[in-house]
Amino acid sequence: MREKRTDKKVVAGVLGLCVLAAVLAAGGYLYRMLSRPNYVAARSHTLQVYPGDGLDKVLDGLKDSLARPGELVRVARLMKLEGELRSGNYVVRPGMSSRSIVNMLRNGLQTPVKVRFNNVRTLEQLAGLLSRQVMLDSLSLLEAFHSQALMDSMGFNAQTIPALFIPDTYEVWWNASSERLMKTFVRAYQRFWNDDRLAAAARLSLSPVEVSILASIVEEETNRTDEWPVIAGLYLNRMRRNMYLQACPTIKYALNDFGLQRILKVHTQVESDYNTYTHLGLPPGPIRIPSVAVLEAVLNAEDNNYLYMCAKDDFSGSHYFSSTLAQHNRYAERYHQALNRRRIYH
Repeated sequence: MREKRTDKKVVAGVLGLCVLAAVLAAGGYLYRMLSRPNYVAARSHTLQVYPGDGLDKVLDGLKDSLARPGELVRVARLMKLEGELRSGNYVVRPGMSSRSIVNMLRNGLQTPVKVRFNNVRTLEQLAGLLSRQVMLDSLSLLEAFHSQALMDSMGFNAQTIPALFIPDTYEVWWNASSERLMKTFVRAYQRFWNDDRLAAAARLSLSPVEVSILASIVEEETNRTDEWPVIAGLYLNRMRRNMYLQACPTIKYALNDFGLQRILKVHTQVESDYNTYTHLGLPPGPIRIPSVAVLEAVLNAEDNNYLYMCAKDDFSGSHYFSSTLAQHNRYAERYHQALNRRRIYH
């Protein structure tokens, strides 16, 4: 009797060991499946997950870079990723395991993106450019740009709001809300307008917004950066003498035609607050989003006695600068003759 009981105990013990061995084996396999490297591509891969994206759609972009595509799907379903998938910008790096990839997506461990903009004329262009770099669409961005609460809090209006945007590279969350993105631009604006720059603007008797407006005109006048401080000094001279700025770029802006090569008298009669041939002082807002370099050029405007400028007749993009109207008229005549020779009439 005792022998039978002993045999049963032995059998039970063996069975128990077998079960334990099976559990350990399964656990070992599961651990290896969860932890062994699966992403084997030499370069990182970026996944941009939109709200509502399904698991299959998200993981499909990785399958060609995985040693075991099916394993990632199994781990994702085992860890119930489908119900925990968060929108965002995720970077899958070489050597990542299935578990680390799933944990990254499940916990929203995204990587920020670098948003860049420069050489932008209008807010519509800016919205379109940013919408290609973040999750927000251009319409949502435009609505954020014209938020009355934002403009009121910063002292801007619909005409001056372009001055808020300082061209630069910004690190932001790809799925950031429009409100959070705007806070990023506000902080950048406040950092740019530090005490030194505010003091430089005050020495010119300009506000930061007025500096941006003047800078936008200067930048539209030429891409010759060496002339920017000269042109800024010229326009400041005209403002101090209460002269019309007569800046051709403001006419192009008023007509919404930056392709004009020749400003005629009929153009200078356009009804617009931006027409600096008929309205004294600066226009009501920037005619483009000025670059940091041209903002600095205005803040460091050249102290000169120029009142007039005329494009050189060699079409190099450079200008002749004059202190007298007589000298300016001579340069202007040469330029008009050059336009005629080239049959440029508008």
